[in-house]
Amino acid sequence: MSFAGDTRQELARINPEKKCCMLAEISGFIRVSGNLRLVGGGKFKLLVTTDTPAVARHFKTMMQEYFSIDIGLEVAKSSTFKRGNSYVLSVGPEERSEEILRETGILLIREGMNYISDGIYHNLIKTKCCKKAYLRGLFLGAGNITNPERDYHLEIVCATEILAEDVKKLLNSFRDIYSKKFMRKKEHVVYIKESEQIYDILALMGASNQLFKYEEVRIRKEIRNKANRINNCDQANIDKTVAAAERHIEAIKLLDAKIGLESLPEKMQETAKLRLANPSLSLVELGELMEPPLKKSGINKQLNKLTKLADKRSEEHTSELQSPSWIS
Repeated sequence: MSFAGDTRQELARINPEKKCCMLAEISGFIRVSGNLRLVGGGKFKLLVTTDTPAVARHFKTMMQEYFSIDIGLEVAKSSTFKRGNSYVLSVGPEERSEEILRETGILLIREGMNYISDGIYHNLIKTKCCKKAYLRGLFLGAGNITNPERDYHLEIVCATEILAEDVKKLLNSFRDIYSKKFMRKKEHVVYIKESEQIYDILALMGASNQLFKYEEVRIRKEIRNKANRINNCDQANIDKTVAAAERHIEAIKLLDAKIGLESLPEKMQETAKLRLANPSLSLVELGELMEPPLKKSGINKQLNKLTKLADKRSEEHTSELQSPSWIS
């Protein structure tokens, strides 16, 4: 099963202890997974669909307990996947569907007329525990989380822009959560891509087992990325050292051809000969071979002198110098 599937399985095993949290979770699930069907006489039939059997069982049990009614459960071919089934919870007028729609904040009254609300009914999420429960219902109905081995991405798909904006506000009401939204075809998607924030959301929803798996993967990736950065840095330093050594050797060979290394001051001669004999050594290692040994800055100074002298000889285009007295 996928990481998202395992997360839904774990969340479907959570049974809210407080009635207010039960209602909030049911409402969040119905808000993103429910559809209404008119059955005559101004009556509604509520259909709530999920592709996860554990989620269907979870909400069937919770709705029966909270509303004290029998919930129908039908199995149909999934419209989302070529293989697999969809599980449809049905609540008709005889199971008081209208009262359920009103209590979950979906069916409201304005100017004496019924209307279907388009966002989150905020009376259901006045407390932090109810916000967490509502978020859990939203995720079980329309949420997804990418396997952290591949990428960091959590999203909740909404049918309308108003609902997406409310879901975004709900997520952002929690500390250090900063969700965003975008359009994908005709869907409004609220998403988070920061690994720390996804970790926090898993904790808020109560997915403790998945939380540990997620953190284990996240730590392993951070260690691997850190090791790669160190290796890349080491390689960059090696490349830099090799490039510098090549410039030094090229300069020394030019000086040897133009004026001969014997014409150089003693310290520069020693430096030039050691660099030619040890092209792969670092400046620190090269300095240790000097008599007496030089620090990195000292050997670098001598090599810079050789390079500058070679540059000057190259610019002058003369076959030899009359005297090396200008060497400092």
